[in-house]
Amino acid sequence: MKSISIKELSNYYDKEVTISGFVDNIRNLQWVQFVIIRDDTSKVQVTIEKSEESNKEMVELIESLPLESTVKITGKVVESPKVKLNGMEIIPSSIEVTSKSDEELPFNFKDLNNVNLDTRLDYRFIDLRNDKNMLIFKIQSDITKYMREFLYEKEFTEIHTPKLIGTASESGSEVFEVKYFDDKAYLAQSPQFYKQMAMASGFNKIFEVAPVFRAENSNTSRHATEFTSFDVEMSYIDSSQDVMDLEAELIAYTFDKISKKYKDKIKEVFNMDIVVPKLPFPRLSLSDIYKELEERYNYKVDESEKTDLTTEAEKLCYKLSKDKFNHEFLFVTDYPADKRAFYHMRDENGLLLGYDLIWRGVEITSGAQREHRYEEVVKNAESKGLKDDVKFYLEFFKYGCPPHGGFGIGLDRLTMLLLGVPSVKESQFLFRGPNRLNP
Repeated sequence: MKSISIKELSNYYDKEVTISGFVDNIRNLQWVQFVIIRDDTSKVQVTIEKSEESNKEMVELIESLPLESTVKITGKVVESPKVKLNGMEIIPSSIEVTSKSDEELPFNFKDLNNVNLDTRLDYRFIDLRNDKNMLIFKIQSDITKYMREFLYEKEFTEIHTPKLIGTASESGSEVFEVKYFDDKAYLAQSPQFYKQMAMASGFNKIFEVAPVFRAENSNTSRHATEFTSFDVEMSYIDSSQDVMDLEAELIAYTFDKISKKYKDKIKEVFNMDIVVPKLPFPRLSLSDIYKELEERYNYKVDESEKTDLTTEAEKLCYKLSKDKFNHEFLFVTDYPADKRAFYHMRDENGLLLGYDLIWRGVEITSGAQREHRYEEVVKNAESKGLKDDVKFYLEFFKYGCPPHGGFGIGLDRLTMLLLGVPSVKESQFLFRGPNRLNP
């Protein structure tokens, strides 16, 4: 008999079923054994009466079975209001041990309050058994699902670009070099070049969900050397405003779906409220933000620092957006060209036609209208000293390429902020940072 998930058991009252899972708890009383079985959907009580001769073998098995062993149980599902756990129990006819756990776990994953984070990450396969951690990734999975759903409905095409590239992309720095047979290659910092190649190929609307790699020696709560990026690109735009509008709609759609499914659970487990953002999202230029921060909060920085958002200015943007617009999100525009990648389009004053999206004091997106004109993109690459390094990329624009733009959202960072998780180390399935390459 094929195993069914525990959450499905209410459909099988008075029927025999087979379930599989971890032994979550055992209460071995004088006349009865209560065994709690856990899978990734729920938990259920298995009740074994010791007085019944036919149960002797199962009773002996459970008496010697360590917690966190895995079992396969066949038995009858009984509706039982007296059972606190979901008002049901299984009366087993057979129990098979599919794996036996060691007697002592590295730590108690049910109470992580006093467990060092590095220890948890060393034993991430144990850490993830925690109900709260399991919920993080169920929600993250649905975030991805709803973002995909939104784009599919708008007839975007999902593509898959290579992560091994022959030249150091974008800035020419902060890339991982790897041996590639008798040559060398690099891990892609983003799918940016290939997203734009898709535009030059005639794909009007594309997206990708995939890992990207950054060789940044940053040890902060929001940085990682490998993370999952949700990248979008589209053609025939009139301005970067079209890109911002699409991203705002995407986020509002996704948060609405997540709120409907998880609002109460997120409040219960993470003590966080999901605010479904209203459209349109507010926007301010970089220079106006620094003026507002000084006038409202007396936040002052040297003129030399006003070419980008400082970490503190990023944090204050959340307060500014709430106070000025009653909105959690804020688009920051009009960055100087020397602070951004060469493929961003610039206006007649040298300002980039791009933006950052700030949410809850953290940048979650960089987006822009891209430079699609061959002569201009060559000139921009030359200004960064990259013309020879990106020669293959420049070819994309020689034979016609429509106006286009796009953005990338860090999925792990978005999850971290949505759930109020302290660090991206906990919103990534397996964290990679300057000092962590295992497990």
